[in-house]
Amino acid sequence: MTASLPSRALLQLQADWLSDARSRMLRLAEIARRKRVLDLGAGYGVVTTELRRRTSGSVIALDLSKNAVSTVAQPAVCGDATRLPFPVETFDLVFSQNVLLWISKAESVVEEVCRILVSGGVWLLFEPDYGGMIEYPVEASSIWVAALKRAGANPLIGRQLPFFLDKAGFRSRIELLSRILPAAEERFDFLEDLPLTNEERNELAEMRIRSRELSGPRQISHLPYFLIIAERA
Repeated sequence: MTASLPSRALLQLQADWLSDARSRMLRLAEIARRKRVLDLGAGYGVVTTELRRRTSGSVIALDLSKNAVSTVAQPAVCGDATRLPFPVETFDLVFSQNVLLWISKAESVVEEVCRILVSGGVWLLFEPDYGGMIEYPVEASSIWVAALKRAGANPLIGRQLPFFLDKAGFRSRIELLSRILPAAEERFDFLEDLPLTNEERNELAEMRIRSRELSGPRQISHLPYFLIIAERA
């Protein structure tokens, strides 16, 4: 990962946007019966607490940022997702949200998660696909894709994951985020965290003004998310 984490407040907002879909998918992944859970790319632990509340087992949080993971209640580990510091078949559930977006070697992470999952264990992934953004009349998708690439991210990771998972031997159940949320102005705060050109910053300022002039269903800003339950054979 080459970009720094967004603020805790922005990560919490992002988690809130996905909360309904996450709750449903966690039920489908049978989190209540899981005994050993890994929150992969936990950041400041904004979802870790939810995972711990929903399982009777243990939840370990892992993130590459030592500063972020140090704020999470133990057990929490600073580690690299491409070289996970756990023995084989350690977990029966791995959860990750907006993690592979930021990792250039996504296939290495897939292999590592396969290694640490028990047979029959599942990996629940939430990953976006910025190449499929649906926006109108305020459109920033081209800036998102360009800025994410500059930051070292892969804006098309969502559509690529089914291939990577199948190649590693996972059996996947794949859904797309179906609910279109109201277009929140805070989406521009995430964009401002990325490396933008001066021209893009000027465009973004104009977009904010235009967005504020619109309300309700008059504007759409929908980021497709791939919601995947991948089972290890």
